[in-house]
Order: sequence, then C-alpha cells, then structure tokens
Amino acid sequence: MSDTETQVRTAIREALRHIAPEVELDQVDPTADLRDEIDLDSVDAMNLLVRLHESLGVEIPESDYSRIATLDGMVTYLEGRLAGEG
Repeated sequence: MSDTETQVRTAIREALRHIAPEVELDQVDPTADLRDEIDLDSVDAMNLLVRLHESLGVEIPESDYSRIATLDGMVTYLEGRLAGEG
C-alpha cells in the first residue's frame, strides 16, 4: 500500500468514524454503493465529503460524485486527486 493510499484510507476511516461510528469499515464491501452499504443519507454523505475535504484538501465537485460512490472508487479518486491527476 502506498503512502498516499494509506493517507486516503485513514482519512476515510476517520471521517466515517464521526458520521457513522457503528460502521466497521473492514466489513464494508469495497465495491458496494456506500450509501446503501452503510445506510448514509444525503446529509451524512455531504458531511463525509466535507470531512474528506478538510483532512485531505481535496475539493470534490458534484460532477464527480458518481466516481466516489463505492469505497474502492473513493480511494482511487482521492489518490488520483492527491497525485494531481485531475
């Protein structure tokens, strides 16, 4: 695991700990839609994005929301953004 991936996974874990403390991230299907998998409502989803922005400094435009619907997608997207890949 790269340093960037570790940083991203840690940020996601910390953000979810505040939003959905009952969720065991290790038990979440990384390919499932997070809203369904951990029962996030729209406010929780927005809070997740805000926390990720605060911890990683990555702005996630609404047009990219579909790219971060799953845990795997979120990690890939955020790693790419941190690496300057758009």
